[in-house]
Amino acid sequence: MKIEIKIPSPGESITEVQLSSWFVANGDFVERNQEIAELESDKATLTLTASVAGSIAILVQAGETVSVGSIACTIDADTVGVSKNPEQKQIENKKTIIESSGVEVSLNQSNDKVAEQSIKITPVAKEMLKEKGVSREELLTKMQRIGSKEVDFILKYQESAHSGALKQERTEERVKMSPLRKKLSQRLVQVKNQTAMLTTFNEVNMTQVMRLRNAYKEEFQQKFGEKLGFMSFFTRAATIALQLHPSINSMIDGEDIIHFTYSDIGIAVQTSKGLMVPIIRDCDKLTLAQTELEIARMAQKARDAKISLDEMSGGTFTITNGGVFGSLLSTPIINPPQAGILGMHAINDRPVAENGQVVIRPMMYVALSYDHRLVDGKDSVGFLVRIKELIENPERMLFDGVDAGKKLILG
Repeated sequence: MKIEIKIPSPGESITEVQLSSWFVANGDFVERNQEIAELESDKATLTLTASVAGSIAILVQAGETVSVGSIACTIDADTVGVSKNPEQKQIENKKTIIESSGVEVSLNQSNDKVAEQSIKITPVAKEMLKEKGVSREELLTKMQRIGSKEVDFILKYQESAHSGALKQERTEERVKMSPLRKKLSQRLVQVKNQTAMLTTFNEVNMTQVMRLRNAYKEEFQQKFGEKLGFMSFFTRAATIALQLHPSINSMIDGEDIIHFTYSDIGIAVQTSKGLMVPIIRDCDKLTLAQTELEIARMAQKARDAKISLDEMSGGTFTITNGGVFGSLLSTPIINPPQAGILGMHAINDRPVAENGQVVIRPMMYVALSYDHRLVDGKDSVGFLVRIKELIENPERMLFDGVDAGKKLILG
């Protein structure tokens, strides 16, 4: 019996998606619940899975745009598949990777090990091994387990082997713009044309928050299994600042202004498919540790293309960190219909004046882009000043931005 696998809907109002790639070949035997293809819409990326086990017949080619509900492939459930054991699959994966690198390998199928006597290494590969100080035996040892480092190791060989030819040719490559990139382009132009966007800047002394992070990062990772970054500190600071400057936590709806009493903050994440902004819900109710764990979880889902449309919808404010790429200063673009976006940047040691003395401190420039139709200059500057105060005195986050001494004395 042949089972039709149809294109699912990524979300409401989406009628078409692009089938960006197949994970299997036509005629392959697939297992039940196996991921077989990747779909991309103008708002999200999702995977197509096999509902039954059987032989697959592909009906839509990679790169084609298809309607939601149309048939992508069929699976013949009556096909008897020869399931390969994990060792056999690993051997075949090794063979594919090694052959693509230009290293010719003969595999001994009887004992699932690489037959060292059958190894033939091309002159280019041999020279690269010599240059890197890697022996043939070490290479074979690495091939016993294929991980990200090993794949990167082999791909660098392949890239180096072809670099000479690439330098001699002037080539062009034309690729079709993905639906996600198209939508992003439209939204960027929309922001420029439909908002009165301005940007204000400040700088933050990162000494105290770095000291606090360094003191507890190992204990944090042991307890929660995640690294402690700076994004959670800025998210917590932004949540407090939004409560004090509610005009930034708002949006325009027709002729009305909607003010939000909650903080659903979007965290911009760079993925292989482009920029995605997962939403961290109810940040005002989360502890700093909960915020960090939720940021890590959602960011990983975005990078793995497992994030849903609902998880990227409905934010009230956004934070982006160009500092991870080395950006010193930028003017981030608002994520409509939100009224503001906070931009973090690289941390660099710079001379600053403290108590009449010039000292070296780790400094970060921060930027707030805002819609001037909703946010006045006073609120935009005040918001950034509050962020600066909270990051430079992180203990204030325990008391919603109030100085600990003031809270103790005045309540």
